[in-house]
Amino acid sequence: MKDINEKIDLLDWKQIRSDMNDKGYASVNGFVSPEICKELIDLYREENLFRKTVIMERYRFGLGEYKYFHYPLPPYIQTIRETIYPHLAEIANEWMNLLGIDTQFPNHWKELQIICGKNLQTKPTVLILKYGQGGFNTLHQDLYGDIFFPLQLVLFLNKPEIDYTGGEFVLTQSIPRAQSKAIVLKPNQGDMLIFTTNFKPQKGLKGHYRVQMKHGVSELRAGERHTLGIIFHDAVT
Repeated sequence: MKDINEKIDLLDWKQIRSDMNDKGYASVNGFVSPEICKELIDLYREENLFRKTVIMERYRFGLGEYKYFHYPLPPYIQTIRETIYPHLAEIANEWMNLLGIDTQFPNHWKELQIICGKNLQTKPTVLILKYGQGGFNTLHQDLYGDIFFPLQLVLFLNKPEIDYTGGEFVLTQSIPRAQSKAIVLKPNQGDMLIFTTNFKPQKGLKGHYRVQMKHGVSELRAGERHTLGIIFHDAVT
């Protein structure tokens, strides 16, 4: 896992921080190789790795399905989760300070896990999502309990326009006393997108205020689309 550790540490964190502060999301192109993307897709068929399958249509979440891993996570995924967390915690704590929120997140992911456990949030939230033709995901936020980390990430595992068409990643920003803004992204295979779980700070005339954000997936016109979502807080159920 040394290579992925070094790769994460060598990312342009100054640019990522700037993008997160400005837009509420940051893209990292070609973060994982096509070979690793295939390996991650193949995990979806290994039922012993997962604690829960959600058929999205049953809950009016959209059309598609996703599976939550159980602990222990596959080593590659756990390494990403633990190694990238300290970098994101710096951004998260900066946001808390800007917004005057009396919360500071620990420097290491295992400490966050302990905090979640004390609040009865013990179920892993890392998941693989799968969509087929007509599949989509309604706008939502991945909170799972009272304790939630304000940043998360997704890895895109298929080739757009080759493996599937449509299926764009959608973000919305709800600005107080204004119309919502929609952002539509088309990441390539292997790209990583870091984005806000709930809100971002926005500088105004009287300091910073919260801009609420949600995310979802537009309808697939054809093909099949898989993504790996890494959420850092655990869930109650």
